[in-house]
Order: sequence, then structure tokens, then C-alpha cells
Amino acid sequence: MAFIDDEYLLETETAVELYEAIGDAPILDPHSHVDLQEVVANDGWSDIWEVQGATDHYVWELMRKRGVPEAKITGDASNKEKWLALAEIFPELVGNPTYEWVHLDLKRRFGIEKRISPETAEEIWMETKDLLDQPEYKPQALLEDMNVEVMCSTDDPTDDLALHERAAEELDGIAVKPTWRPDRAIKIADDGWRDFVDELEEARGIETTTLDGFLAAMEDSHDHFDDHGCVASDLGIKQPISKPVSEERAARIYKRAIAGANLDPDEVRDFEAFMLEQIGEWNREADWVTQLHIGAVRDYRQDLYEELGPDTGGDISTQDIELVDALEYFLNTFDRELDIVLYTVDPTHYPTTATIARAFPNVSLGAAWWFNDSPFGMEQQLKYVGTVDLLSNYAGMVSDSRKLVSYGSRFEMFRRSLANAVGDMVERGQVPKPEARDLVERMAYDRPKELFGF
Repeated sequence: MAFIDDEYLLETETAVELYEAIGDAPILDPHSHVDLQEVVANDGWSDIWEVQGATDHYVWELMRKRGVPEAKITGDASNKEKWLALAEIFPELVGNPTYEWVHLDLKRRFGIEKRISPETAEEIWMETKDLLDQPEYKPQALLEDMNVEVMCSTDDPTDDLALHERAAEELDGIAVKPTWRPDRAIKIADDGWRDFVDELEEARGIETTTLDGFLAAMEDSHDHFDDHGCVASDLGIKQPISKPVSEERAARIYKRAIAGANLDPDEVRDFEAFMLEQIGEWNREADWVTQLHIGAVRDYRQDLYEELGPDTGGDISTQDIELVDALEYFLNTFDRELDIVLYTVDPTHYPTTATIARAFPNVSLGAAWWFNDSPFGMEQQLKYVGTVDLLSNYAGMVSDSRKLVSYGSRFEMFRRSLANAVGDMVERGQVPKPEARDLVERMAYDRPKELFGF
């Protein structure tokens, strides 16, 4: 087997057959970080660094790891200098999935099979620069080439969704749906929470000086998203907490926070629990899927955060989550009444989340996420889920990408890993081949279409 050849990640003939059944299926992406301005404007990119490195904190982290100075990552060096710096250390990234993703992008989107290295950097720069001038390399054409049928962006409740209105009018054959992301609303102890409250008031035109007004503005935002085709909310939470908290208690906490008081840990947890239940109620009424991304500690590397700001590659996972206790009240409150998808950044939580999903028919497991979003991580998760929960109820793949050109590569890597994992089960006599084909077709397309109502 050669590097990313036709049998890439497919270790058996059965795996090859299964992948042939799903490799060309349309992409349904219920969670991405697409730059919708980039898609709607459709101006494209001027060079390969803009395509591959300008927004990808996976790339930034690995460049830092190999000693590339920050000026050639996020600093004021030219794009070509940054690309050459990346190419200089790229052979040293072997074994990390980013090495595979970027090469897959080059091969699938640009038809370039050269391996990235100091020797090929200039050639790749020039070849891609010429291609990027052509109409078929504009964002909308690339989405069509990758067979993207539905993609969901990640949007703050204060967003007016004007770009989604343009996308609905101007994009042909691709549905772009907003996803309601109320992280800033729930994190009452964060420095930016008060800014969010003010922005929400301005965006929705509803006074937020009291909890009643804040909830009315949040619900109005929720309705606004629903009117624009939203089918899901997404919440990133480091440590989930769910328990009954009265509105009176939440109102007192809210009043203190608005006044600038320092909240104690119990107040913070109670407000977060109250808001999580409110979000569940709104989602139940709208028949949205609730996606919970659990366990990421963002901006852990403080010097990096202070120098460059959030989402620049200083994130880790946390293991100190008692998921069973943390989710029990929420899951029982919405038992059979709210579709919930659980994503965990720490693979040691798979045994817990798989048994939770097995107990609740309305709870599904999401794709192997973030640090686990690799062939190894995907296969390990899929095989474990299949032994405890039902793969037929798996929520499907998400790109979770800020880099548009990688959507196809991310889904290809997942589908190949899926075909290989299920193919192994066939080869060991665990699964009949016809049922295996039905299963991978369901997981690659039919299940997310059914779950999210695409």
C-alpha cells in the first residue's frame, strides 16, 4: 500500500468494497466552523497558505512544536514565507493526521501528488497559485466538487444571519444552515459574559437588565434562528452540570452578576444548570437536535492566549468530569423528548457516554472529536461504540473545520475508517456482508439526514 493510494486506510478486500459503497455519498455536515462570508463572497484565495494555513490552528500548533517562529505562523511574515516555513518542517509531521489531511487536500482538490517538503515547496506554491485563479477553485465551486449537500455553520445568538439570507438566495444546490451556539450566554463567570448580555440586547432590541428580559431576548434569538432553517444548537462545555434550579434562584444570581458582583462557585454552577435546562426546553419546542461538546479546556496556554487571543492553538482536554452525575438530571428531564448528541474530547469518556447512549433512545454519540479526529481515534471509537451502543444510531461525521477545502478530506478519512472498522467485523465473521453495507451507508448519509432532519 502506497501513501494515500486507492486503498488508503482499507486493510481488507471487504473494507475496499464497503468504501466503494459510500465514498461518493453527499456530505451532510451538522457542525463546522465555515467562514460564511468567504463562501458567500466567493472571491477565493490567492495562495496555498491562505487555503491550508491561515485559519488552521492544527497547523499552527505543529509548526510551533517544530520550532517555527511565530512571525512565520500568525505574524507579519509574507504568506509565501509562511508556506515555505511549513514545508520546511512538514516531513517531520508524519504520524499526525494533519500530515494526511493536507496531502489529501492537495491530491483530491488540486491533483497534486508531490509530498510537501523543502524541495517541492516552490513548485507546489506556483502550481496551486495558478489553479486558484481559475473559477473552479472558488469556494462555491469547491463545495460542489466535494459533493456538499448540507453544511451547518456555528453562530452566536447575537448574529443577524444576514449572510445566511444571502446564502439561501445565492447558493444553488447547497443548503447552509445556522447552528445556535449559546456558549457565551451560559458562562456567567467569564470576562466576556457581560459584553454578550449587552450585545444580545442590542441585537434583539429587548432589555436585558433582568433575567426575564435576558431569557426573552435569548428566546427571540432562538426563534430568529428557527425562522432561518436552524435545526440544531451546539454547546461547548468544559464541565457539564445539570440539576433543578428555580427561576427565582437564577434571577438573584443574574442580578448580582449584572451588578458586577463576584459570584461564588455554587452560584456559577446553578446559573449554568438553569441555562442548560432552558436551552433544552427551547430546543424541545423547536424540535432541534442538542449537540453537547464536552471536556475541552480552551486557551490553556496562557502566554499564547495573551499574545494572540482565543482559538489560536492552546487547547487541551480534561478528564475530571463525572459525566454520569453531571448529565443525569438533564437527560432524564428530556428523556424521549429531545434528540441529544454527545461529543467528548477525552477518549476515556467513551465507556461512560456509550452506556448513557445505550440507556436513552434519544441520545446519540457524535464523531470522534478534536484530538481523536484521526484514523486511529475514529476506528477505536467506532469499534467500542459498536460493542456497547448501536452503530445504527451513531450521529455521523462532522467536519468541525475552519478550512473549507478540507471538508472533503475529513469526510473521506472518516468513511475510509468506517469501512475498515466494519470490514474487520465482516472478516472476523461478526457481521454479514449485506448488513455491513447497509450499516455503512446508513452511518455515512441516511442516519445524519434522519437525525437532523436535513
